[in-house]
Amino acid sequence: MAHLIVAIAGILLILAIVWDAFEALVLPRTATRTLRPTRLFYQTTWPAWVAVACFLARGRRRESFLAIFGPLSILILMACWATALVFGFAMIQWGLGSRFNAPTGNSGFWTDLYLSGTTLFTLGIGDVTPIGPLARALTVVEAGVGFGFLALVMGYLPVLYQGFSRREVNISLLDARAGSPPSAGELLRRHGHDMPELETLLRDWERWSAELMESHLSYPVLMFFRSQHEHQSWLGALTAVLDASALVMVGVEGAPGRQAQLTFAMARHAVVDLAMVTGARPSAPDPDRLAPEDFHSLRASLAQDGVVLKDGAVAERTLASLRAMYEPYVTALAQRLRLSLPAWRAADHELDDWRTSAWDTSGELPRFKLDDDHL
Repeated sequence: MAHLIVAIAGILLILAIVWDAFEALVLPRTATRTLRPTRLFYQTTWPAWVAVACFLARGRRRESFLAIFGPLSILILMACWATALVFGFAMIQWGLGSRFNAPTGNSGFWTDLYLSGTTLFTLGIGDVTPIGPLARALTVVEAGVGFGFLALVMGYLPVLYQGFSRREVNISLLDARAGSPPSAGELLRRHGHDMPELETLLRDWERWSAELMESHLSYPVLMFFRSQHEHQSWLGALTAVLDASALVMVGVEGAPGRQAQLTFAMARHAVVDLAMVTGARPSAPDPDRLAPEDFHSLRASLAQDGVVLKDGAVAERTLASLRAMYEPYVTALAQRLRLSLPAWRAADHELDDWRTSAWDTSGELPRFKLDDDHL
């Protein structure tokens, strides 16, 4: 009876792992089940990784440590899947009575485990061989599962990194268009005299938001992949575009209001869905990202560069209602992923990433506006 229970448990373990790998690697949509090995894996390992990161000093060292988690977690998860499959097939072999030939005779479950491991990874050593049709059939099935598992892994990684590369291209392009880190105020200021270019940028980011949502819902692990530059992140860039779209929707003279609405709708859809996938409950930003006095300062700063933002209580209420539609979700994602949200207005001392390098210790380069004749 005990052997039968172990064999059934092994079958259930294999089915659970195979289905979990199918949902994670093949199924082009987000799995909604709560009890999933992959979900439990990330719910356990990410908080532990963050706890270790808290012992490191804030800044580049902590960011570098957090950046390791995404790629490393994939390898660890696949190793956990493989280990579970090896144990599952070994449990079935043991439940069937450990029917095999071994050089030292029947050594119990450890020999079953050894046979299972060599079979899953298709080593073909041959020192331990199954006896009987059922044990042989099980060995063939395990070899097929192992071959398919390795094929899925080899096909999964290129797709994952292609999605990451496509995501990062627009983030890098935003550096010269909205500053480092990007901000809505800087984005509008740099396009104040070129509103057609702003419309093109918002259209590109509408499509980028849609691609981000589809790729990150299919492969949620991409959310843990951090950008290569310290002042860049997919969430920070998306938030800056949402902020800028909200300001244009409130009212900016000559700005593409219709395109801002479309970009805002798509970007907001993305952050809401991604927050649901990560289990990040929406929460109000604390402190407020744009206090009333900061809003008046932002309006005055934009006016100096020819960007006239609509004034009045109606404009402030409209902006507040738009912010309430997305800020709780980006705040929750930032807390969950340990990412920083951008300010609405760029700090005066911040240099764009393209202005700096590891060899430029002074950080002093000629300062000029991107809409000047220098470019």
